[in-house]
Amino acid sequence: MVLKNLFSRILNVGEIQRQSIVSLIWQIGQTLFGFLSTVYFAQTLGASVLGSYFLFIAYLSVINLVADGGFGDAAIKRISEGEEQNAYFSAFVLLRSIFVVLVVIVLITFQRYFVDLNDSGTFIWLILSLIVGIFYGAVSSGILGCAKVGIAATATFINNTSRIIVQVIAVVLGYGVAGLAGGFVAGMIICSMVQLRFFDLRFVRFRWTHIKSLATFSVWIFLISSGMIVFSTADTIMIGYFLNDANVGVYRIVLQFTLMATFMTVVLRSTLYPRVSRWGKTGNITLIEKSLSRAFTYSLILAIPMSVGGVLLGDKLLYYFYGPDFADGYITMVVLFIVQIINIFHHFFTTYLTAMDHLKDLFKITILSVAANIALNILLIPMMGILGAAIATLFTMGLNAFLAMGILSKILNIAVEIDSLLNILKASVMMGSLIMVYRMLIPLSNIWLTLVPVMIGGILYLVLLLTFDKGIYKDLKGVIAQMNM
Repeated sequence: MVLKNLFSRILNVGEIQRQSIVSLIWQIGQTLFGFLSTVYFAQTLGASVLGSYFLFIAYLSVINLVADGGFGDAAIKRISEGEEQNAYFSAFVLLRSIFVVLVVIVLITFQRYFVDLNDSGTFIWLILSLIVGIFYGAVSSGILGCAKVGIAATATFINNTSRIIVQVIAVVLGYGVAGLAGGFVAGMIICSMVQLRFFDLRFVRFRWTHIKSLATFSVWIFLISSGMIVFSTADTIMIGYFLNDANVGVYRIVLQFTLMATFMTVVLRSTLYPRVSRWGKTGNITLIEKSLSRAFTYSLILAIPMSVGGVLLGDKLLYYFYGPDFADGYITMVVLFIVQIINIFHHFFTTYLTAMDHLKDLFKITILSVAANIALNILLIPMMGILGAAIATLFTMGLNAFLAMGILSKILNIAVEIDSLLNILKASVMMGSLIMVYRMLIPLSNIWLTLVPVMIGGILYLVLLLTFDKGIYKDLKGVIAQMNM
């Protein structure tokens, strides 16, 4: 009854706000669940086993890029435009299936060269992930293309939740890294079945023009995605090459810890992409500009205070949550929190350029950033370890965001809401001052004493922000009023 009343109230809110609220609720839930499970895996399996799993995910990301060929994002784009949706969906499924079959044949042929995957027992799960990905990609792309963002967010939450449950069971049974990989596949299957219940598209005959249209868009998406995947996985793979799996485990855990600062960005990106795509098609530039400014504000509302709190308490949080081995990644964590702030602007700039079909410009930016990222990783990781990987990411993420902003500024009027940003900074500084005083007076000798400033600081920040910023206060009050709460 409580859930039914909550959902009925959410339905009273405007469409974009409603989808953002649903996405936010699920993102908070899956972030919390994922955090707790990662703590369990870190304490139970250790950095080395987790490093093997993270390498499996990195290899899968690169290989899946080839299997997708950029057609997934192309299908979302064309379907979101609202014309001949079934034909584009049907053409996409055929193309994706052909690509996956070819990739699987090549992988099996050259299996002996994948030493790390063979040794850890995850090669078979890599093949299964690609095969299941045909079904998963088809359903997910169709749901997102039809702008059913709330359903997609709910299904993603179910994906992550079911994946974690299966992984925990597998770890308890002693399957280690193979159990983690198997849970990854199980999550995709369950997520696809849930989304299928709300799926409206159907298979129809399509023409060569549909394939050509998808291919035209997918070529640039593939090239850009190739750069982005390399950008996001190069550090992991190179740490595994130059160092060892344990270093990979520490780096990825620290990176996941800092990514919590950007989960609002994930929510807004998935909600806004199909809208910006349609607004771009109809030439409604004013709405696009307004949505970008608000997206910056609402992403920074959480990112800045989380980064401040992470820098002040991160050493103890890493030690108590994950273990002594992971506490060695504190300095790397500080750098990566700065990366996440830049990442907010990078993500929105590139998302809006993609939604507005400026793919050639984005490709040029991506290639330059990827080249710089690889070069810096090769130079810095042997010299500085995982800190070198973080510094390489910081520099190249900043370069990417700066160049993307330059291109987008020629299309849109990019504006940050200065007053709200100052209010966020003021509230964050005051919260940080309280945490510093707490650390000076009370030794953080256990996890509970460490969590006290986290909770008090969060409450203080929220109260201060709503006091300082009447615009954010009115937005929140308006949403609550529409939900009859």
